[in-house]
Amino acid sequence: MNRIEQAFNRRREAGGAAMIFYLTAGYPTLDATERAIDALAAAGADVIELGIPFSDPVADGPTIQAASTAALAGGLRVRSIFELAARVRRRHPNLALVLFGAYNPVLAMGEESFIELAAGAGVDGLLLPDLPPEAATELRAAAGRAGLSIIFLVAPTTTPERARLIAEASTGFIYYVSVRGVTGARSELPADLEPTVLRLKQLTDKPVAVGFGVSTPVQARAIAGFADGIIVGSELVRLIGEHAAAPDFEERVQRWARALVTAVSPAPAADGPV
Repeated sequence: MNRIEQAFNRRREAGGAAMIFYLTAGYPTLDATERAIDALAAAGADVIELGIPFSDPVADGPTIQAASTAALAGGLRVRSIFELAARVRRRHPNLALVLFGAYNPVLAMGEESFIELAAGAGVDGLLLPDLPPEAATELRAAAGRAGLSIIFLVAPTTTPERARLIAEASTGFIYYVSVRGVTGARSELPADLEPTVLRLKQLTDKPVAVGFGVSTPVQARAIAGFADGIIVGSELVRLIGEHAAAPDFEERVQRWARALVTAVSPAPAADGPV
């Protein structure tokens, strides 16, 4: 059982949901990314999805696209992300780390080499949205040998038959894409989100986490009532971009993240009779 599975188990046993945060590596700088992760860990984050910037992003909305473009323009390299992950791992031994990005950088480096470097840096899983399970046989095998999870996505348009296949292939957790389209904060959740997630959960006993469009504690609390995890990305990337140079940057990120962590945690028991 790796740190991803441990995180979901801890939250499930406590009666809450796992809080997962996505941020783009190297935006606006690697130092800002590292300080933001420290703040998220201090706020009680369960899993960090560390985005690998790519020139042709898949499913990224304008906020994350702009962050990726800026990180690449600043000279970010994939090996720098591994080095960042290793530093984070030394400071936060229990924090689950997932690398999230396109398959192309993995292919360019070679699957075995990428897995070896990821595992050596203390990464716990990979999420490659443009790599379907059928094309990931060798990668899944290499990841399994290294103790890494390979996480796949289920979309609102996924058929039950394919959702079952994805659920069987995915390890760590299953990422449910809550909306049709690209990432980005939205003011309302889809009306059919709960019944759709519950149908997916009937196909598997693996954790199901909901992402795309989630940005507020109110939304996170609502999703925690039927999902095992909540993923917030674009709103965090926006916050980092706006305040990375502020003297209270880490405090801002920690305060913002703690509100989300609290929203998906079980409410403390009242003292005395009610």
